[in-house]
Amino acid sequence: MKAIWIAFGTIFLAELGDKTQLAVLAMKGKGLSGWGIFIGTMTAFAVLTGLAVLVGEWLHARIPGEIIEKIAAASFVVIGVFMWFEKL
Repeated sequence: MKAIWIAFGTIFLAELGDKTQLAVLAMKGKGLSGWGIFIGTMTAFAVLTGLAVLVGEWLHARIPGEIIEKIAAASFVVIGVFMWFEKL
């Protein structure tokens, strides 16, 4: 149960104001079905999350968790730097 709450809180906060929410708003703004958008969006999230879990399991079997965490953190920093300079 702890993993569920950690995953929920992390993803909930990370996704606030994200591109995905803006895309959903834009789709609804075009008059598309709210339920259709909801189901399509949730299906996409489920598939992407499933792939991430599978890749994470595969990596975890081969690389220590601490190294995976450091690689993930470094990836966020690198992406953030690229995004920062792209806006300048």
